[in-house]
Amino acid sequence: MSVLTIDGVWKTFHGHSVLRGIDLEVDPHEVVSLIGASGSGKSTLLRCVNLLETVDDGTIFLDGAEITDPRVNVDDVRKRLGIVFQSFNLFPHMTVLDNITLAPRQVHNAGRAQAEEQAHDLLARFGLAEKARAYPDQLSGGQQQRVAIIRALATQPRLMLLDEVTSALDPELVREVLGIIRELKESGMTMVITTHEMGFCRDISDTVCFLDGGVLVEQGPPEKIFTDPEHARTREFLSGVLESGRF
Repeated sequence: MSVLTIDGVWKTFHGHSVLRGIDLEVDPHEVVSLIGASGSGKSTLLRCVNLLETVDDGTIFLDGAEITDPRVNVDDVRKRLGIVFQSFNLFPHMTVLDNITLAPRQVHNAGRAQAEEQAHDLLARFGLAEKARAYPDQLSGGQQQRVAIIRALATQPRLMLLDEVTSALDPELVREVLGIIRELKESGMTMVITTHEMGFCRDISDTVCFLDGGVLVEQGPPEKIFTDPEHARTREFLSGVLESGRF
């Protein structure tokens, strides 16, 4: 059974259709990357999956259960999802440790000792063991984004949603965040990623989806999408990426 199934999803803002009949399946342990120009609908699709936006038509299923049913408990759904945005969204008045343990303790009812043990394990796993007592403004941008990813992981999500998590970083800090995502893939985490890092996307993805104007134009394995795309719009987009030096 697929972890995530998106069936005919439409989303409209102020009369403008941002998503137009999106169909997508994500299997266990699969990494699916969404690519496309800004405004193509990638981030909106992730927000619909996390129920931050209400779909206008279509359905979304998580482990076979519809989550777009209005009767669904939104908080219960989000307990099974981890989402990380390009802005770090860490609580500035809380230490790294407190940021990471907040959701396990408040949402998942974990005890403080259990939550802190798990947080220390995750910080050590991703090279931030010495930053547990630091505050966000004492960290680099790359470290803050790593903490944001660790915070999402601390709830042991069924599915991770990563929305342009490197776009707010200086180029020299991108590598450390991409290293975490690579490690998550190797550990079997199921992920949907939006990214402009085409080289990384090609390397890490099992499936690449190209969106344009709210339409999922083309999807397939990275070697197919990047070397022999079927659609002219996909070829045009990738050609522009190559010319800009972003590949």
